[in-house]
Amino acid sequence: MERTKKKVLLFYCVEAEDLARKVAAQSNLIQLQSINWRSFDDGFPNLFIKNAHDIRGQHVAFLGSFSSPAVIFEQLSVIFALPMLFCASFSVVLPFFPTGSFERIEEEGDVATAFTLARMLSNTPVSRGGPTSLVIYDIHALQERFYFGDSILPVFESGIPLLKERLQELPESDKIVVVFPDDGAWKRFHKLLDHFPMVICNKVREGDKRIVRIKEGNPAGCHVVIVDDLVQSGGTLIECQKVLAAQGAAKVSAYVTHGVFPNKSWEQFVHKNDNVSEKAFTHFWISDSCPLTVEAITGKAPFEVLSLAKSISDALQI
Repeated sequence: MERTKKKVLLFYCVEAEDLARKVAAQSNLIQLQSINWRSFDDGFPNLFIKNAHDIRGQHVAFLGSFSSPAVIFEQLSVIFALPMLFCASFSVVLPFFPTGSFERIEEEGDVATAFTLARMLSNTPVSRGGPTSLVIYDIHALQERFYFGDSILPVFESGIPLLKERLQELPESDKIVVVFPDDGAWKRFHKLLDHFPMVICNKVREGDKRIVRIKEGNPAGCHVVIVDDLVQSGGTLIECQKVLAAQGAAKVSAYVTHGVFPNKSWEQFVHKNDNVSEKAFTHFWISDSCPLTVEAITGKAPFEVLSLAKSISDALQI
């Protein structure tokens, strides 16, 4: 017997509007709702949830984007307010958990901000339907699932299925080799990609430099795709590309779920002219988990956005 699907009222932050519209286009059971994102003269938020009375007894969700500390407070304010409007259930979709790479204390005095953000989200009020569901894609460190308190239910999803679908569409799909830039990426993703041949790299120190080397596998003559959860400066990907090309890879592409790219670091990957350099990436796939990056790289080769919209729509039915 098929489970009856629920109607969901989906609120969203300003940055995530395009993704929210794509999510709503996936199902006529998802109805977009709006919030007035205003500010007082001192810069602090002056927020208003429209049609708040109509939320009572409804399944409600919020699509967020914590792209900077400046926007986190206003979105947390909405996240804390919505479940208190007597909704039947409440879900938060935060495709990118932004503090994920600051998850451990290596020396006394380090502040593990991933733990801080998890504690803040764990204090989301309980709705009439019980604890809030929190949907996150490819969280950076798997142990972070244990940072959340019992008053919230984290749902961990992955963008890797989007990559698998895209790779199957490529004309040379039978000559693809998946490359992991380090053991950490292999541990988290290899089971999802185990039907592809694999190359595993690692980083070793030589003096002040960190050099990428191939630890296992052979890229020669193949289209190799470097897979990781996120990219910041892009330095590791570039070093991997050099090593793989030197070892005979026919093409080098990359996939990351989260294209963070601070300080426009994506610019170094853009094809400069029609004659693509052998040093260039053939494809660079990202998801739309970081909306500001999507806006910046749209239409610029080799970038291509694989949308999380269908996956998010499905997750809202969990």
